[in-house]
Amino acid sequence: MARGILVTGGATGIGLAVARHFAENGDTVVITGRRQAPLEAAAEKIGARAVVCDHTDPEAVARLLPRLPERLDVLVNNAGGNTDFDAARADDTNTGLGPLAAFAQRFRANLDANLVSAALTTKAVEDRLAEGGAVVSIGSIAADKGAGAYGAAKAGLASWNLGLAQELGERDITANVVAPGYIAETEFFRDHLTPERRDHLIASTALGRPGLPEDIAGAVAFLASSAARDITAQVLNVNGGERGTR
Repeated sequence: MARGILVTGGATGIGLAVARHFAENGDTVVITGRRQAPLEAAAEKIGARAVVCDHTDPEAVARLLPRLPERLDVLVNNAGGNTDFDAARADDTNTGLGPLAAFAQRFRANLDANLVSAALTTKAVEDRLAEGGAVVSIGSIAADKGAGAYGAAKAGLASWNLGLAQELGERDITANVVAPGYIAETEFFRDHLTPERRDHLIASTALGRPGLPEDIAGAVAFLASSAARDITAQVLNVNGGERGTR
């Protein structure tokens, strides 16, 4: 039976790879994003349905609900990213903000994009999540390495997931986080990743190669499968061994 899947931020990179995996397996997939053109192009390419949505905006999330399946078997909270990369393009002298106000605005932007968006979306669809379903949120290696507001937001995501797993567990719904390391072929770094930095990130792994969106899609697919029904409240690191656990 086809499952109902929602992948936020599904137009490019990791989100697109995740959505493609589910669509190729015959599931009914809805992808969301803020940019209509790439979202619709991605949906047509993989056979999904596209809905424009800013997941940091409660009103936008509320408008999304009537366009979703009544039953959701899998929610993938992928929307987010390091908003500092976008803010770096702006000229702070034109914001009209003092230095502390500008700092607070940038810090909150990361929290909204990476933590609030996931919590808000999950809350909105919680009544539609099917028994035996799964919520998978995309975290980051930055949560354990320190990366300013972005790292703090991803660390908060992992902590929030612990409580979510307890809440949803009563309905046999799992909740986990997949934490990628450096993943090539995404828009994450915008144009801020130098060749030297990229080489350093790859050299820091045990495997000596960059991760790919498909690597993360595989991890998400596993956590959403019947093989992972006893796995919940966990962070699954997918980083090529850049940061290990015992």
